[in-house]
Amino acid sequence: MSDEADDLPTDAGSRRRTRWRGVVGLTFSRWWQRATRTTTGRIASTIAAVALTIALLVVVTGVALALADGGVANKDDADVRITPEESGTLSSVDGVEGPRLGATNERAATIRSRDGVEHASPVLVETARLESTDGDPRPVRLIGIVPDEESRTVAGLSTTALESGDPHYANGSYDGPRNGEIVLSPTAAERLDATAGDELSVSMGGTERASEANPSVTVAAVADEGAGGGGAPIALVHLSELQSFSGADNGELADRLLLWGDSEAAQLAAADTYPAAAVEVAGGTDPSTLFEDGLAFATSVIALLVGVTICASFVATTMGMTVDEDRRTLAVLESVGFPTHSRLAIVVVSTGITTLVGSIVGIGLGMAGIVAVNAVAGATVAPGAVAHFHPVFVPYAIVVALVAGLVAVPYPLAVAARTSVLEEVGR
Repeated sequence: MSDEADDLPTDAGSRRRTRWRGVVGLTFSRWWQRATRTTTGRIASTIAAVALTIALLVVVTGVALALADGGVANKDDADVRITPEESGTLSSVDGVEGPRLGATNERAATIRSRDGVEHASPVLVETARLESTDGDPRPVRLIGIVPDEESRTVAGLSTTALESGDPHYANGSYDGPRNGEIVLSPTAAERLDATAGDELSVSMGGTERASEANPSVTVAAVADEGAGGGGAPIALVHLSELQSFSGADNGELADRLLLWGDSEAAQLAAADTYPAAAVEVAGGTDPSTLFEDGLAFATSVIALLVGVTICASFVATTMGMTVDEDRRTLAVLESVGFPTHSRLAIVVVSTGITTLVGSIVGIGLGMAGIVAVNAVAGATVAPGAVAHFHPVFVPYAIVVALVAGLVAVPYPLAVAARTSVLEEVGR
């Protein structure tokens, strides 16, 4: 007798699992039939609404991630990076370009003298207009660096073609000889119709000194197709020359410092030289940077709230209408013995399937949207990748869609709960 009693919970649990598998299977079959035969338009419109909302969420979050990460100019092979801390008290200029590090040329030289550090270079990013061979100025993002004899990668481009050193700096006087060299990305070269050996005029939008109204540079090399840079029109130049062109020589300003060598030694040197700055070990795009940048975080949160609100509203409305039209089927299920919780589970699972499919479609559209946004940015006055895609966006988008579905499901559940067999028979 006791053995039979011990078997009862297991049998009950098995029956419960079998019943729920049957409910899920029935729900999926009904959903597929409605999506492909009976209510195709309504299901398709719901999926499209969810997909467009999720796509917008992915694109806006990608833009926020690029904003926090600093864009295409951050693609390098450095071992350690030094970047300004938003709230730090260090020599920087807070403007539309954000905070910058000060005294970078001098302090980079100090870091280079430390044991375990192979090289250290400030990086300055400025958007300039270069005059192409047809005389039409085109926007290009210039990356100022201090190259050495080793081949480094900065902003996805190799520094090999640039002459080692930065003689124009001249210990802070900025009156040394200029190299006048520039390395173009394939996109920049195509935009300017330029090849190695061509001379280009540089315009910084009125920020250059009056005596240097039209400084020129010579194309030292064009990067090979497939080089980094995300397809952006960018170029490498010597740091001090770009500082002179843009006015950043006043204070030896740069956006960050890149360090190569032993990671621990480089980190220690970075912390000693810029104690109030952020020191980062090299790695890929980190979604956690969204939480460190106020504007990027606010942008992503607003996109999240708007996405959930719009998605939930549309799903609630359309699924409520669908359940209302499906009252007779629900009444039939009740008449053949489906309890209330099973019928409501069918509504919940059906809503979940719709939002899940919509989120998957939306992720694909969002990826395409990021590519399109970057293409548009590269063809206008804002060159460079302005949006990033990260694999974590996939589960994030799916979770957001499912949360929106959970927010929306009470309304179709209320419609389903009011269904009565007697009322439906009398209709």
